[in-house]
Amino acid sequence: MCVHCPWLLLILGHAALASYDSPIRWTVDHPQTLFAWEGACIRIPCRYKAPQPRAHLDNIVLFHNYTFDNSIGDFKGTILYSTKTKKNTETELYLSKQGRVTFLGNRKDNCTLKIHPVHVNDSGELGFRMTSGKEKWMESIHLNVSERPFQPYIQLPSEIRESQRVTLTCRLNFTCFEYDIHLRWIPEESETSSITSSVTSSVENVYTESKLTFQPKWTDHGKTVTCQVWHSSKVLSENTVRLDVKYTPKLKIEVNPTEVKEGNSVTMTCQVNSSNPQLRTMAVSWFKDGLPLKNQGQEEEQMSKLTLHSVTKDMRGEYYCQASNDIGRGESEKVTLTVYYAPEPSRVHIYPSPAEEGQPVELICDSPASPSATNYTWYHNRKEVPGNTQEKLHIPNVSLWQAGNYSCLAENHLGRGQIYQEAVLDVHYAPKAVTTVIQSLTPIREGDSVTLICRYNSSNPDVTSYQWSPQGSGSELTPGVLRIQKVTWDSMPVRCAACNHKCSWASFVSLNVHYAPRAVKVLKVSPASEIHAGQHVLLQCNFSGSNPAEVRFFWKKNGSLVQEGRELSFSSISPEDSGNYNCMVNNSIGETSSQAWSLQVLYAPRRMRVSISPGDRVMEGTKATLSCESDANPPISQYTWLDSSGQDLYSSGQKLRLEPLRVQHTGSYRCQGTNKLGTGESPPSTLTVYYSPETIGKRVALGLGFCLAVCILTIWGMKIQKKWKHNRSHQGLQENSSGQSFFVRNKKARRTPLSEGSQSQGCYNPAMDDTVSYAILRFPESDMHSAGDIGTPATQDPPPNDTDTVTYSVLQKRPMGDYENVSPSCPEDESIHYSELVQFGAGKRPQAKEDVDYVTLKH
Repeated sequence: MCVHCPWLLLILGHAALASYDSPIRWTVDHPQTLFAWEGACIRIPCRYKAPQPRAHLDNIVLFHNYTFDNSIGDFKGTILYSTKTKKNTETELYLSKQGRVTFLGNRKDNCTLKIHPVHVNDSGELGFRMTSGKEKWMESIHLNVSERPFQPYIQLPSEIRESQRVTLTCRLNFTCFEYDIHLRWIPEESETSSITSSVTSSVENVYTESKLTFQPKWTDHGKTVTCQVWHSSKVLSENTVRLDVKYTPKLKIEVNPTEVKEGNSVTMTCQVNSSNPQLRTMAVSWFKDGLPLKNQGQEEEQMSKLTLHSVTKDMRGEYYCQASNDIGRGESEKVTLTVYYAPEPSRVHIYPSPAEEGQPVELICDSPASPSATNYTWYHNRKEVPGNTQEKLHIPNVSLWQAGNYSCLAENHLGRGQIYQEAVLDVHYAPKAVTTVIQSLTPIREGDSVTLICRYNSSNPDVTSYQWSPQGSGSELTPGVLRIQKVTWDSMPVRCAACNHKCSWASFVSLNVHYAPRAVKVLKVSPASEIHAGQHVLLQCNFSGSNPAEVRFFWKKNGSLVQEGRELSFSSISPEDSGNYNCMVNNSIGETSSQAWSLQVLYAPRRMRVSISPGDRVMEGTKATLSCESDANPPISQYTWLDSSGQDLYSSGQKLRLEPLRVQHTGSYRCQGTNKLGTGESPPSTLTVYYSPETIGKRVALGLGFCLAVCILTIWGMKIQKKWKHNRSHQGLQENSSGQSFFVRNKKARRTPLSEGSQSQGCYNPAMDDTVSYAILRFPESDMHSAGDIGTPATQDPPPNDTDTVTYSVLQKRPMGDYENVSPSCPEDESIHYSELVQFGAGKRPQAKEDVDYVTLKH
């Protein structure tokens, strides 16, 4: 480190000069010395703080081996880099010797530089001149460039101990991002080691570092570890160190012989194979099964040897030795001393104990022997168990008869052992033959109280408790006795369990409770949908259960008994069959009735009639209400009203209101009703509207005049009739015997109006006249005794026959006028004409005195 003292003096001198330039000091941070080698690069991390806040660097100059010239009052030397700013511009002039120096900083606080490549002659003092306005500063940086890459430095811990993790550090005081290097360890990383690498480039230090962390073994003592510097797949340099691993003494024990019979001798030797540091003394300690041994049997001058005389079986076990150095105590591996002897007195171990019936049980014969026993004899209750010669007696499913005392005898080639102690195999089992007993009288009726008792045959251990299923069935009077109050018809089967450490369940016992039929209901079997009149309907009586099962069925309609039997059948159902039906089921316990089941029969409207309010005879000027009454299911959805002629009155309601009434409303009325099944029609109902007293008075005068006219016409008619009869008598003389020709004489006759007894005016009402006028044709009998038929015997004359009378036509007068009980004014043209038919004989037809109208019908 003394080599750098002149450089330190130079730096202090330059610092003094720098202080001369600026009374206010600058703050500049950078590594004091940088290392590199020929052809590499150097990166100079640098931070500065100018005296004036927010100062801006105007000029930066990097000198090599600079000096201060008092004559010019400034520094001079080889300029490696310089920047100058022209006035009033932002353009910078970069001057870099050979273009190797790059300014990586800024004008505010960063003054980092890079030299690439660097040469050996660049070694020396670098001066970093910074100018900001009138403020100037010179900073010195030492550069050390070697001809060849220098070795890394390996830092070892102060002490390395086996099995303790240690870290080796390899450091190279160089780093440059443009010149990539990495450090590699030899031997390379193993399963128990790890390597971490890092690069540090700060204003305090510049270096590349790699750390190797591992857990050394004592066998690593004296081994070498190398750190290599690699660049572009080439080793630039390396450094090697030797590990000094501290460890406890490594011991080895030898036993001669390792197998010995009782009474013989054994010698054990403890050898020290290695130790770092060396042993303090040659003292060796011996241990058996982890416990230190006394010095019995050892020679004082040979502490590393252990001799056992007259070996007994108690001396068998694991032996090892110990020795100590400054690090700690070393221990040899354990060796087992085997002492051969005959089997010791035997014991029997049972797993598990006590045993469970039906579970596997294993019995082990414990009789230490060396070598191990090769043959075993088992005894059950002092009797040999054949076929079992192994150390373990395995019973896959232990039963009660296998319980008892067990013992065994072991045997090897040295002899046969003895029985030391017998073991008792205790087989536990759950209670056996558990049953549930009903103590109550049978049969049990619904609502009775029942007592149940739980019984069992045997148990090991004894029964300690009882359980009942289902839980909550009743209350336990005493252990194993259950009381069920008011047993229900649907009581579940009951069973009990007797319990020790396990529970054994009895079989379920059915209480067989007798009860009346339950859940009785009416079930419609057919049809599947709505019931229409005329269909076949079948009802069935169902129930959920009955005990006893023998039952009888009865049917009631609206509370009255209909029939007995499970099914109720209607071959062609009618609306009268509608009603509420109940079915009843009974057994020896009682009778249960279903809820009323409503039988609804759907049918088209029927029994329709028209009722008139206030009556069927109403005076004109008042009002009348016609109601359409019917029987239908579903109810009528549409009504239609018709008059006597069948014309629609366009009224769709159930009632037809006429207000005010007029005589024209007189007539018959019908109504039609329609539902989804069809249409029905009522018979006609007649409404008679009679005149009011005022109207009757007006018509009386007209009626009298009409009657007078009728009387006159009657007189004239009588005269005409008399004349007609006279003419008929003349026509009879001219008829011939054939009777095949006739003529029709037209006669007019006036129809006399009918008068109602209840009406005083006696006028004719065509609307109320149901009389019919007939035209009768009667042919006179043939005169067989006329002059044209002389000589014909009288016996050949055909007898008169009343069947010659024939009704040829029926004439009915069409109703005329607007009023029922007043006839129109009887003019001559309104008279009814009758056709008179006269039959002629075979003789010559006489000349008619009058014209004959053959067909004249007037009305």
